[in-house]
Amino acid sequence: MPLLSTALKTVGEVIFLAAVTPLLLLAAMLLIAVSDLVNRVRRAKPRPPDSKPSTKAVSIVIPNWNGRHHLARNLPSVLAQIEGTPASEVIVVDNGSNDGSAKFLKANFPSVRVIELESNQGFGGGSNAGLRDAGNEIVVLLNNDMRVAEGFLPPLLEGFRDPRVFAVSAQIYFADPNRPREETGLTQGEWRRGRLHVRHVIDDRVTTLFPTFYAGGGSTAYDRNKLLELGGFDSLLEPFYLEDADISYMAWKRGWFVFYEPRSVVYHEHRGTIGEHFSEGEIQHALQQNNLLFAWKNIHEWKRLAGHFVLLYARLWLRLLGGPAPLRPAPAALRAALRRFGRVLRSRSRAQRLALIDDTEAFRRPWGGFFRDRFGGVDPNRERLNVLFVSPYPIEPPLHGGAVFMNQTVRHLRRLANLHLFCLLDEEKDLATNQQLSAICASTEFPVRHKKRFYEFGLLPHAAREFYSPDLLWRLHRSMYVNEIDVLQLDYTQLAVYGAPFRRIATFLFEHDIYFQFVRRGMKTLDNPLVWIHHFYEYLRALRFERQVVRKFDAVQVCTAANRRYLETYAWKAAPIKEGLRAGIDVSRYEYVAQGREPETLLFTGNFRHPPNQEALTFFARQVLPKVRRHHPQARLMVVGAEVSPQFERSLEDTKIEFVGRVADIRPSLYRHTVFVCPVLSGSGVRVKLLEAFASGIPVVSTTLGAEGLVSDREEILELADTADEFAKRVVKLLDNPEHARSLARRARREVEEAWNVETLTRRLEQHYRDVLSDKASRFENSISPLLDKPPEGGGGATSETLASRNTV
Repeated sequence: MPLLSTALKTVGEVIFLAAVTPLLLLAAMLLIAVSDLVNRVRRAKPRPPDSKPSTKAVSIVIPNWNGRHHLARNLPSVLAQIEGTPASEVIVVDNGSNDGSAKFLKANFPSVRVIELESNQGFGGGSNAGLRDAGNEIVVLLNNDMRVAEGFLPPLLEGFRDPRVFAVSAQIYFADPNRPREETGLTQGEWRRGRLHVRHVIDDRVTTLFPTFYAGGGSTAYDRNKLLELGGFDSLLEPFYLEDADISYMAWKRGWFVFYEPRSVVYHEHRGTIGEHFSEGEIQHALQQNNLLFAWKNIHEWKRLAGHFVLLYARLWLRLLGGPAPLRPAPAALRAALRRFGRVLRSRSRAQRLALIDDTEAFRRPWGGFFRDRFGGVDPNRERLNVLFVSPYPIEPPLHGGAVFMNQTVRHLRRLANLHLFCLLDEEKDLATNQQLSAICASTEFPVRHKKRFYEFGLLPHAAREFYSPDLLWRLHRSMYVNEIDVLQLDYTQLAVYGAPFRRIATFLFEHDIYFQFVRRGMKTLDNPLVWIHHFYEYLRALRFERQVVRKFDAVQVCTAANRRYLETYAWKAAPIKEGLRAGIDVSRYEYVAQGREPETLLFTGNFRHPPNQEALTFFARQVLPKVRRHHPQARLMVVGAEVSPQFERSLEDTKIEFVGRVADIRPSLYRHTVFVCPVLSGSGVRVKLLEAFASGIPVVSTTLGAEGLVSDREEILELADTADEFAKRVVKLLDNPEHARSLARRARREVEEAWNVETLTRRLEQHYRDVLSDKASRFENSISPLLDKPPEGGGGATSETLASRNTV
């Protein structure tokens, strides 16, 4: 019988889901659409001008339901906060308790005003009752299971320094210090995959007032008048959960600000009331129901809302077929939400009439970078710009060409700007060497990148997926706000996922190589059809991705004019593509050595995690070197570079080449040997190894592709060859004719001094930053909304004085 009952229940769920649910969801969408059309023709009521609330006194409101023991424990800390301010008050709203809470308060805390409700109206209803009865313009809402720390109140009140501040939320710790922090007060919200996603963030680098997605209802100071204008907490979401997210989201859409103040601290007995009176199943039911209600009430962009309904239906099937999961709503939650649909339409109409900005902008503004961009003091004329430089790889020591470009740009740019370095590390051991850069940068941050499992599916190319992390996105936005960033500089295509449509902050992407070109060229040497298909799929994804993301930036930097022309061919609506700003080396660091080199020694350098370097060395060792040794039997090939795997080294044992491995400084090797070889057959961008060879006086033989973008039209600076026979012939030519070799080297040194010196390029780069910032500032000023986009009073972040010399690791 139990099996039969379960089978019948499952059949009933399938029938309901297949036949009834689509009709219900379609009807819901149609009713919302009709309501939206009606709302469009209604005239919006004039909104009162924003004003600062008085912070001389506060009303602290505590909703309570059978929480006598919490009140006994926590009220003394609350009352201590208002000593010396007679106009302040503490109000406890008793939600029909049967534990004697009201009587206990009157007997033991006579200074507390008690409002007794006949029934439990939930957190929102109780808060609204206290809000309506409060006598001050600032209302602090606290859960009854909150204990406040000494000095809790002043930082909250300081946060109301701009007329647009709606709420300031405190930092939350659990009363039990051994519990993991599930809530902090610093919140992040996103609309992703058809639903609201919120989380609390732990970030010790946020030490001052900071924008937050929502203010926790039980630990926050509100501007009472603004809260009343929004209608208070919506009874639609009773009995609990998401009321605070709902009202904060409405505030953001109204053009107001919600802040987090870490200096104000409360200690929370998490679910101290709810957990005592409701089961986990009931709590999850309320969460799932209210997530649906939040979407139906607040999401007014139809592209988002339509996606919500489609994915909601898909998740209902996933739950039926795959079992319960946090993001899969139960049918019971859907039915409960639909029973409130009339109230949804009323709440939605009110929310639409109050909103001044759309959903896209409302979801952006709580992010630190966007808030800084919209309301901070981005200034193209400041003496030293604040630049956030982001590298996907360690740059100290510079073990590959890209690291050389980044390292030397950082060292020169920090002399011209306040440079804030955000550098991803591959392993913890990289911290020791890279941390040295803290001494020369305004601030540094070195998170260790967590390696991801590689999935073949999806439209995002592997390089971008490998480096994307929501945590890193949060950190970048936090840095932009805290460090008052004017310029965001991202290096490598894979970091383009962090580009954003900023209005005033200038954003730049340096494509060290054109990624889709890199993948395409690598396909030419593939013999296995299955591997070729895999790379072709990656090529298509990379082409699609790169064409789209280059539009996000104010300018895209490339190594050479050839790179620019190639990218422009594919990215028709791209931002301006510029060469001559980033691809350079510090020529003064390289000594020009013309004499005294070890005879008959050849040098190849590169990081062997880069496939083109493995391919080039294999080609040279197996096809070119034997031909060279027919003329110079004693010729030796020295291979200097990191990340040489034992398997790769063993694969070339019979060629008798010498692996030197990783070195701290490449320059001694460049000064020692006779000929530099660059037999590169694939890849894109400029070969930094050639610039270093040119600067060091070692003559070079390269493939045409290896020297792409470097060959001068004015005079010969290196030998070029694209076949094994020709490459060997050119190497032998330099070994046999030292004077010709030195002549090439002299011209190459002069070329790199004139065209590839990073000191000159970085001065040009800094001026380019200013030009773009000035242009954006001019366009922003012409389109500014006086109501919404003026800078907050007191600034949009920490002050420059407190940040100019901060070094953080």
